[in-house]
Amino acid sequence: MTGIPTRAAAHSLADVMPSIASSLGVDIRNPLQLPPTRDAVLVLVDGLGAELIREHADVAPTLAAMTARMISAGFPATTATSLTSLAVGAPCSRHGIVGYSFALPDEGADTPTVFNSLRWTTGSAEGPSALDRFPPREVQVLPSLMELLTQHGVDVTYVMREDFRESGLTRAAFRADGDYRPAISLEEIREAVLDAVSGSSRSPRFVYSYFGDLDLIGHIHGPGSPEWRQSLHDVDAVVADLATDLPPDCRMVVTADHGMVAADTVIDIDSTPALLADVDAVAGEARVRHLYARAGSGPAVQSAWSAELGGHARVVSREQALDEELFGPGREHAERLGDVIAIATGGVILARSHHEKMESSLLGHHGANTAAEQHIPLVLR
Repeated sequence: MTGIPTRAAAHSLADVMPSIASSLGVDIRNPLQLPPTRDAVLVLVDGLGAELIREHADVAPTLAAMTARMISAGFPATTATSLTSLAVGAPCSRHGIVGYSFALPDEGADTPTVFNSLRWTTGSAEGPSALDRFPPREVQVLPSLMELLTQHGVDVTYVMREDFRESGLTRAAFRADGDYRPAISLEEIREAVLDAVSGSSRSPRFVYSYFGDLDLIGHIHGPGSPEWRQSLHDVDAVVADLATDLPPDCRMVVTADHGMVAADTVIDIDSTPALLADVDAVAGEARVRHLYARAGSGPAVQSAWSAELGGHARVVSREQALDEELFGPGREHAERLGDVIAIATGGVILARSHHEKMESSLLGHHGANTAAEQHIPLVLR
């Protein structure tokens, strides 16, 4: 199904946190219709696509059996965008983290300044820190659902890597302080989650936990590889343990930020002059590219990319993307989108061999709007 664009799901990742907050007693919309609960745990598994669970159900029987619904990651299907959509309960057209990287207005710059929202750097993932140049709470101004929970007396706990604690993305998306429990391995995550909701508490408790290795292994070895299947099996075992060991009055929700496709066709932007003509900056990632054209050159760039890529990508103008609400309704952050946007199809990746050497070497990718990238599970207990 990797080549079939996804149809709109009934619900998206942006519906998860409002529903959890409602189930914990906050007066807010509850699109998933979650019933009331004393405590709640959200397990976010990076790269856990619903189509991949279906295809590899033999090593993920618990996830396959417990997936209550299939929801949409939202576009683009990439971690920084998805985690922000999850945290604030809104699509990227409203929160403004419109991709893995994109251009931000930068006073005095002659060309667009490319900003990497996952690493919070400028120029590239390895570029200089942008924490001072682009303060997180100015890049993303919407309040988070974690802030709302704390305002309503819910104790919030974060279970994730220590280096995420003060990252730009964490500050921009989650915003609220809470009890932070560093954890990397699945066993560390399981123990921290169970400990956070053990014993009695006067206040409702919410635990957000994040596991990133499945995505990392998928990028390096490819989704469906033996290494990836082993990681999926390990995730499944921990979900089964939590489903058994969490207290009866604690709801567990398991979901993902996106799925993944295996690269089978590589088009190198950096070695194709026609794709760089009249382009001031290239942003995004290998499955969705933002092209910032020289003044007045947008139509020429769109025409050149359409001609060069043929059936390998859908190439649209910014106005087309806004009219189609690809990034969600509204135009609040329209200036962050490329003048031209290229969305890869099938297993195509739009690589940059010179400027993104590491990313261009990966075997697994995500970001576009195929079912394999967009469909994510909603596991409820």
